[in-house]
Amino acid sequence: MEIFLKTVSALNDETRVLLLRFIDQHGECCVCDLQNSLDMIQSRLSRHLKILKDAGFLKVERKGTWAYYSIRSPLDRFRLEALDEIKYLDIELPKFIKTSQKEGCKI
Repeated sequence: MEIFLKTVSALNDETRVLLLRFIDQHGECCVCDLQNSLDMIQSRLSRHLKILKDAGFLKVERKGTWAYYSIRSPLDRFRLEALDEIKYLDIELPKFIKTSQKEGCKI
């Protein structure tokens, strides 16, 4: 029951829904890419990413000092259907800015 409530709670925030949609559309993203693309401060972004990870939506892979987030696979039916529903929401996604390869991650 606890993980179910964490999952539902994680979806109860516009920023986290935007993050899920963005990562689902663009695939694995470095924190610095997310920070620049979504124009968010690192501490706020990290808090939202942790909530989504703890709720079972995201996985994190560390490559050196960089942290890359992607949609966890496989997802259970509930999370998979939640992601599918998010795709139908009228969300204008910002342009993806690939900072990590272009100028190096500064986080």
